[in-house]
Amino acid sequence: MSNNKQLYIDFEAYERMAEPHKQEKASAWRTAIGLQDVDGLKVSDYLRETAVRHIEGDITIDDVRERLKSYYINKTTHDKDDEEKEEADRVAANIAKLLSEKSFSFTALEFLNIHRHLFEGVFKHAGEVRTYDISKKEWVLQDDSVVYGRAADIMMALRYDIQQEKEFNYKGLTTDEIIEHIVDFVTLLWQNHPFREGNTRTTAVFVIKYLRSIGFKVNNDLFANNSWYFRNALVRANYRNPLKGIEPNKSFLIKFFRNLILEEENELKNRYMLIGYQYDCDTHTSTHTSTHTSTHTSTHTSTHTSTHTSTHTSTNNSVSSLSENVKRLVIVIGAEEKGIKEMMDAVGLRNRPNFIEYSLTPAINGGLVTMKYPDSPRHPRQKYLLTVKGLAVYNEFKEMGK
Repeated sequence: MSNNKQLYIDFEAYERMAEPHKQEKASAWRTAIGLQDVDGLKVSDYLRETAVRHIEGDITIDDVRERLKSYYINKTTHDKDDEEKEEADRVAANIAKLLSEKSFSFTALEFLNIHRHLFEGVFKHAGEVRTYDISKKEWVLQDDSVVYGRAADIMMALRYDIQQEKEFNYKGLTTDEIIEHIVDFVTLLWQNHPFREGNTRTTAVFVIKYLRSIGFKVNNDLFANNSWYFRNALVRANYRNPLKGIEPNKSFLIKFFRNLILEEENELKNRYMLIGYQYDCDTHTSTHTSTHTSTHTSTHTSTHTSTHTSTHTSTNNSVSSLSENVKRLVIVIGAEEKGIKEMMDAVGLRNRPNFIEYSLTPAINGGLVTMKYPDSPRHPRQKYLLTVKGLAVYNEFKEMGK
C-alpha cells in the first residue's frame, strides 16, 4: 500500500478530501464498520486495509468479500477473537455492498432478504424468521427485556407495519411531525425482531435505504458513530414497566433521527437512557437540597395529609362503583399487556361479543384500560394495558387483598 493510501486509512479523511465517488464509498464503509458496535464487534485491520483498496478503485466490493473469505480460511495464526472479527468483517463488507446499491423494494420480503445478504456465510439462519419467542437482557434496562413480537405473528405484523407506512401520506406535515412519524414506524419495525440475531443491523440498513428511496438525504455518519445509541434508543422506545413508573420513551430516538435527517447536533449519550439515571445528576447542587428541605418540611405534613386523604377516598369510591366484570379485567391485566384471547381465558369467558360489551368496552370508556396501538384498533399485535388510573385501581385492589 502506498504512503498516499496509508494517509487515508481514516475514512473520515476520505469523506472530507476525496473525489465524490470515493466519498460515497468511504461513507458506506464508515457506516458498515460503525454498525458492528451494535453487538460489541470490532473489524480487523485487514478489513480496513482491504476497504481502502476498494475505495481507491483497485478492487471491487465482491473482491473484498472473496478476499475476506480466503483470509480467514487460510489464516495460519489464530487469535481468540478471530470468530468475532470474521463476523464483523464479513457483515461490514456486506453492508457496504448493500448501501452502495441503489435498488430497493419496500416490502417485508426485502427486510428478510437484507438479513440474508448481511449474514450469509456468517449465520446458518441468515434470512430465516425465528420460530420461538425471545427476550434479551439489556444494559440500559438494568438487565430487563423489551417484549418482542410473538414468533407466530412476525410475518403478519411485519407486513402490516410496512403496508401502513406505504399508505401513509406525509403531505402537509411539519418537520417535527415527519420525524415523529418516522420514529413511530422504526420503533414498531424493530420491535418485531424477526431474527435470532442481527435485527438492529438489518433494521438500520433497511431504514437507510427506505429513507433514501423516498427522497430523504440521510447522514450515514450518524450510524457510524452512534450505532449503540441507536439500539439503546430503540430499546427505550419499546420498553414499558408501569410498576416502576416507566413508559416508552421515544425522545432519545427522536434526537437521533433529527440529527440523521436534519443534521442537528443533539447530544447523544447512552448513559442518559439508563434506567434510573438522573439527567441533572452532573449539575445538581446543594441549593436544591437546602431549598427542598426547608420547603418540604413546612409544607409536606399538611399537603400530604389532605392530598392523600382525598386521593385515597376518591380511589375507594371509584373502585366500589366498578362492575364485577371490570374489576376482574383490571386484576387480570395488572402490570402486563394482554390480547383479547388472553384476557378472556384468564377471566373464564368464551363469548367474545359479551366480553367486549360488558368487560372491555366499559373498562376503556372508564379510562382504566387503553389499547397499545390506539391509532390502529385492528393491529395484528394489538394488546390492552392499564392506564395510570387503571394501575391506581389495580394497586388499590392489591391493598384490599382482592
